[in-house]
Amino acid sequence: TAAKIAANSVDSAELIDGAIDDSHMASISGRRNIIINGAMNFWQRATSFSVSDNIYTADRFLTEFSGLGAFTISRSTDAPNGFGYSYKIDCTTADASPSAGDMLQIFNLIEGYDAQGVKKGTSDARTLTLSMWVKSNKTGNMQVNLRDANSRMCGGTYTINSADTWEYKTITYAADTSGAIANDNTTELRLEMPVGSGSTWNSGSVPTAWETTANGDRNAGGTINLADSTSNYLNITGIQLELGSTATDFEYRSYGEELALCQRYYQILVDGGADKAIGVGFYWSSNEVDYTHRFVTDMRASPTLEQVIGNAYYRVSAAGDNFNGFSGIQYTSTRSCNMYISSNVSGTAGYASDLRTRNADSFIAFTAEL
Repeated sequence: TAAKIAANSVDSAELIDGAIDDSHMASISGRRNIIINGAMNFWQRATSFSVSDNIYTADRFLTEFSGLGAFTISRSTDAPNGFGYSYKIDCTTADASPSAGDMLQIFNLIEGYDAQGVKKGTSDARTLTLSMWVKSNKTGNMQVNLRDANSRMCGGTYTINSADTWEYKTITYAADTSGAIANDNTTELRLEMPVGSGSTWNSGSVPTAWETTANGDRNAGGTINLADSTSNYLNITGIQLELGSTATDFEYRSYGEELALCQRYYQILVDGGADKAIGVGFYWSSNEVDYTHRFVTDMRASPTLEQVIGNAYYRVSAAGDNFNGFSGIQYTSTRSCNMYISSNVSGTAGYASDLRTRNADSFIAFTAEL
């Protein structure tokens, strides 16, 4: 049975001069969870990864990795009641004595547009509360930080009390009247979850008040090194970051709404399989085919193209032209782009054709990640 263990107490709602306090208001008004994909439902790129530095795994979750043994990250169906999936980190090569600079941590990056309610850097700055479910074979303390675009940070810890048991954890972060964050589409706030580190990252103290970021403080409260045995694992799900000093029940957004939030940063056009439709293009000239693609939702910024290229992986059907991949994209905005092919095609200018995949490994996506 999952044990529900909170790191801080739950305050009751209080009426003060006829107004409801912040923590209760957070539970009854609007969208509460600042984190996207906190239930770990969306893994558009893949569902299993060998960890390296600076890769997105589950949608919106990014790695920072340097020399700390070896790990895999995967989508797991081991989850507490109310959740279908969790984010699982497995140690595959042990490192019981990390070098000073070794580190593995997981980020969730938050746009300035989505963080304005925090009112950071103003006299009305708000506290924030993190809640999540965790499970590990290890017991001890783990640190989770908030960092902003002004090189400021605030941290807190939670304790894993029982091995191999789902536990519910919360951390409340102080308000910060310094370090205003921009109202734009850049990374202005980030959630940072170290799971093991060397002395460069744990030689200081936990910054329970906002401070200028100091590397030695970023995992000072972490007593668990997930890399010290290949038996080690950590599962996380139900991550919620909300205004106020009280954790509320996890906010379940609809599947379609959460997917669209993820697709603002990354969206797939085709994902494997032969004879999957790409769209309708035309011969701009005898040796160039153009196709205008409309993104399924507006993206955060003009995206770049990701694709798997291989011999005759794609096809201009009407002309029977097989090509290896798109030559690039142009005239790009947050809403659409023009994809073009300028090799391995030959036809009559002005003629149209559908474009298709021809290989099980064909893959086309667009990324506008933070």
